[in-house]
Amino acid sequence: MNQSVTGPLQVVGDYFYLIMSVLWVSFRRPPQWSLIRDQMYEIGVLSLPVVAITGFSTGMVLAAQSYFQLSDKGLASATGLMVTKAMMVELGPVLTAFMITGRVGAAMCAELGSMRVTEQIDAMRSMAVNPLGYLVAPRFIAGTLMMPLLTVFSCAMGIAGGYIIAVGYCGMSSNSFIDPLPSHITTFDFFSGIAKGFVFGIIIVTISCYRGLTTRGGAAGVGRATTNSVVICYSVILVTNFFLTIFLNTFAEQITNTLNRFI
Repeated sequence: MNQSVTGPLQVVGDYFYLIMSVLWVSFRRPPQWSLIRDQMYEIGVLSLPVVAITGFSTGMVLAAQSYFQLSDKGLASATGLMVTKAMMVELGPVLTAFMITGRVGAAMCAELGSMRVTEQIDAMRSMAVNPLGYLVAPRFIAGTLMMPLLTVFSCAMGIAGGYIIAVGYCGMSSNSFIDPLPSHITTFDFFSGIAKGFVFGIIIVTISCYRGLTTRGGAAGVGRATTNSVVICYSVILVTNFFLTIFLNTFAEQITNTLNRFI
């Protein structure tokens, strides 16, 4: 078969094999808590400022645009609903994933890539230390735990930013912004954002670590691998977000229809 076909297929196969191996290592012999704690701090706590800025500014822009577009149509009261819905379901998870990819994913790839080209990973294997258990598993566990929390934080900051602009700048009443939310924001909206954050966390960590572990070509190779990992993560996040949106909404509709049959 042509190398142009088998090459990408082999990369995809190796990537999914890495995911299965990391899952096996994580459950069979979990890494030390200190390693997970350090990665949780690196991925979660140190990312709070950039996630806060992203979520807050996005919420402000959403509120301003929504109010200006809807006020002359008599629908200004829907501003709060639009900001909250957009942040919780789509923009919160996706923009948070983008920020974490740029801040954390690139650093993971560069760090592991540098260790790869300087043969530090080979040295770990020679000392009977599993690189997946020591390097990848702590990042995998921390990423899947912290991404949903960062997503919730980003959504909260976005709603707060939208509230400040809508009420403080555009002159909406506080009740007009808040009152529609309990009626139209559902538990599904909240958990769909968390589910997306969880999946995006897996994507960011595994792609970044895979590109780092397969780096070749010295310092220049590390730079190329880091750039490629960021671009691939962005692309996969966007495509996955579409399919997750379709799947989650279809699943919720089926659950609703099933419940209605028994009521």
